[in-house]
Amino acid sequence: MLEKFAWVPKIIVGALAPIVGRPSFRQVAALCIRKGISGKEILLVTSLKSRRWIIPKGWPIEGKDFPQTALEEAWEEAGVRKGRIEGNVIGEYSYKKVQSNGTELPCLVDVYSVNVDTLEDQFPESDKRKRRWVSKAEAIELVLEPELKKIIGMI
Repeated sequence: MLEKFAWVPKIIVGALAPIVGRPSFRQVAALCIRKGISGKEILLVTSLKSRRWIIPKGWPIEGKDFPQTALEEAWEEAGVRKGRIEGNVIGEYSYKKVQSNGTELPCLVDVYSVNVDTLEDQFPESDKRKRRWVSKAEAIELVLEPELKKIIGMI
């Protein structure tokens, strides 16, 4: 998206950011949940580059609303074949997406709760990511974003 501005030296972008501010780019995420033996469990996946634990998320998809996009991301990144969105957005969190040229893109992520019915072993990114069901407490420990930790704690 911002690759066409890659020619702008990173130091200039960094110096001007506090003065002019940067817009936040909107993403959509699926907080995938199932009922486990000891309570609710959260499905986490690894990010593509840093391999940290995250929830499935991505850019809005043309022709789909945000809940539909959340379900699509849950399928592509975690193999959620059948899931149900529970209500409206349950929260939002921010993070900085590191671009290929090293610049950071501030993103604001709308989170939707997805009750998972069916999980497939083969899905579009099954060879690129690991996935794991964890307890709420473990999910809070594993994700890095403080606002996402709070959202997980509220479910």
